[in-house]
Amino acid sequence: MSPTSPKAFPVSWDQFHRDCRALAWRLASAGPFEAIICITRGGLVPAAIVARELDLRLIESVCIASYHDYKSQGELKVLKDIAPSIKAIGDGKGQGVLVIDDLTDTGKTAKIVRDMLPNAHFAAVYAKPAGRPLIDTFVTEVSQDTWIYFPWDMGLTYQAPIREGSAG
Repeated sequence: MSPTSPKAFPVSWDQFHRDCRALAWRLASAGPFEAIICITRGGLVPAAIVARELDLRLIESVCIASYHDYKSQGELKVLKDIAPSIKAIGDGKGQGVLVIDDLTDTGKTAKIVRDMLPNAHFAAVYAKPAGRPLIDTFVTEVSQDTWIYFPWDMGLTYQAPIREGSAG
């Protein structure tokens, strides 16, 4: 899926904040959680919002690069592993740990982290069908061929009406 996809789903800062709060509402009864791990970079903003809403202070990151050119997923590379102190929580396999990302697309990134912490609770704000089975909680599902434009990736520009972009 690339940003040239005809199906665009632009998300404003206000909408993203509302969706993250909706995710927190769903997660409130799924815990208790002792820590949050955000999958960077996309998981940073939702993790901050969810941490505030659930009053969690222990926030860690796992850094995995998958989009190397902002257009297509490439080879996944773990740039920073999960801190040993987080791996020591609960049963040592993720029990009591909440893993957050902005989107699960193919599920490849979530699978890498799931292999690290198989008993963690995985949450994403948005989910696509291919990645959805790896996520325990999400807010909105979009089709696999939809490109989500996150607010940190956008500026204020004109958007052509949907009809103008269709053939025929």
